[in-house]
Amino acid sequence: MKFIDLFCGLGGFRLAFEKYGKCVFSSDIDKSVSKVYFKNFHEDPLNDITIHDEKLIPKFDILCAGFPCQAFSIAGHRKGFKDTRGTLFFDIERILRHHRPKAFILENVKGLKSHDQGRTLDIILNKLSKKINGKENKNKFKDCLDYNVFYKVLNSRDFGLPQNRERIFIVGFRKSNINFSFDHTPVNVSLNNYLNKDINKSLKIKSNVESQISLHLNKRKDYKKIKNLKNLLAYEVRKSRCSFRFDNLSPTLTAKMGTGGNNVPILVQQKRKLSVRECMRLQGFPDSYIIDQKSESYKQVGNSVPVPIVKFLAKKIIEKV
Repeated sequence: MKFIDLFCGLGGFRLAFEKYGKCVFSSDIDKSVSKVYFKNFHEDPLNDITIHDEKLIPKFDILCAGFPCQAFSIAGHRKGFKDTRGTLFFDIERILRHHRPKAFILENVKGLKSHDQGRTLDIILNKLSKKINGKENKNKFKDCLDYNVFYKVLNSRDFGLPQNRERIFIVGFRKSNINFSFDHTPVNVSLNNYLNKDINKSLKIKSNVESQISLHLNKRKDYKKIKNLKNLLAYEVRKSRCSFRFDNLSPTLTAKMGTGGNNVPILVQQKRKLSVRECMRLQGFPDSYIIDQKSESYKQVGNSVPVPIVKFLAKKIIEKV
């Protein structure tokens, strides 16, 4: 089975699908993440897919694409198709139209579902599908790709990752008679299993950040109840606000982590932020994966796809095609 890895980032899709076949093409415009991808897969994905001729892409069976989500994200400006990153979906459409692969899998933020009152997702689905979640699509475009499409929002916390991360997955098949289900038995694990025992001193938070956390923590009515929790996590720490997570789950890791130390989740009792490796584990990457210990690495992992979810979907897709 041959697949392509568009907007590949760190290669989460590739890790999941390599068990079933060969990646014949990968693409990402980011120079920094392309270097990390090369270290792990010995392939340089650096190219601009918006100007890459689809005819030059080798034949493939499955298209994988975690297309840029900032245009649809609450964390971004939510401009959707008015944002050039949002229009990258149409490059996916262009490639699908030319190659007509057996299947595809797309991933984006949960906000895509509600963006512009649902109209943005409707445009995407109506471009892709003849059938949606098993039902005939009456609103399809005349030039739609006629795929049998299924979509659902999944949370990484149900797939053995202690991270609250909701993402929409869109799966499509060229065959019209396929039934596909996202049903999955939840697997829950403890955050403790993902944390390092030996802590690098560089991860320790500054005294002013510690003070800000204490200030916001003292304002909570449940302060006495949660202050001694071993895995109490603080994030988005500012003078004006601070959020906490005390359910043994990490908050959603985001690309904003690469823009400042305070955006990285902080273990309050340990007075330190999560390491890059710990964040990689929370996305399902193995410790054998080679990473750069830089602030840019936090951004890269925040942009990545939860590998266990893709592994689950990859197995189900392969069974169908």
